Amino acid sequence: MNIMIRKLGLAHFSAISLPPTEFVTLAAEAGFARVGLRLCAPFTGAPHYPLRAGSAEIRDLSRKCADLGIEVYDIEAVVIDATFDAGALVRALEAAAELGAKRLSVAGDDENGRRLADNVSSLCEMASKFGLSVDMENMGWRTIATYEQADALVAATAAKNAGVLVDALHFFRNGGKLEQLRAGIARVQSVQLCDVRGLAPTTAEGMVAEARSGRYAPGEGELPLQELLAAIGDTVFVSIEVPLADPAGTPHDHVHHLMTATRRLLTPAGQG
Repeated sequence: MNIMIRKLGLAHFSAISLPPTEFVTLAAEAGFARVGLRLCAPFTGAPHYPLRAGSAEIRDLSRKCADLGIEVYDIEAVVIDATFDAGALVRALEAAAELGAKRLSVAGDDENGRRLADNVSSLCEMASKFGLSVDMENMGWRTIATYEQADALVAATAAKNAGVLVDALHFFRNGGKLEQLRAGIARVQSVQLCDVRGLAPTTAEGMVAEARSGRYAPGEGELPLQELLAAIGDTVFVSIEVPLADPAGTPHDHVHHLMTATRRLLTPAGQG
């Protein structure tokens, strides 16, 4: 089996209607080895599942993961904006540490560059106390809109536990080039795969809509995902993030389809 398939992760956003225990159960059933959990809300009203360290709920979840042989790899999703307060994340970081998570996904949305950099540094320092690293993800409608900006911010932060998260949609739709990725590969710690079709949206509203309801399973769109995978090699964590957008679809069928499509993408011709 392809080593990348053996270690493949599934982002919670792919089946966000499911609470953590149901989500990890489905992910393991479909063949995923790792999951990301959304413990923090990236925007007002966003579905998320806050957990408290030491609670019966988190103990049951940890036991379920151990029984299934699946790993909680990352926690999402924090937006570092003008009102950001790192101290407000202590509870989430405590829960992440108890679950054994290794990374926290963040986005930057503060036009005050100095304050943004300071807040990223503060968060990295706090996260390190819980054994967590921090991955910056670019999004076209936020201040850190491009991969180049995310990479520059992480490089300037110089924290040992700061990295870049490359989401295939956000990377390519916002001008990311594979040459840039290769040049900054030492800072790339995580990659999220999905696919898209057609022209890139040109408005913030269009970008948000595509990111949340316009993604396709890897290999079912037009992005050069094979080239992206070749650029990152086999040491970077790879997960799938494709939200279920079909109102008639079910999380079970959707997640199994994501694994089937990804296996097809990752399996060399003649070895399937």
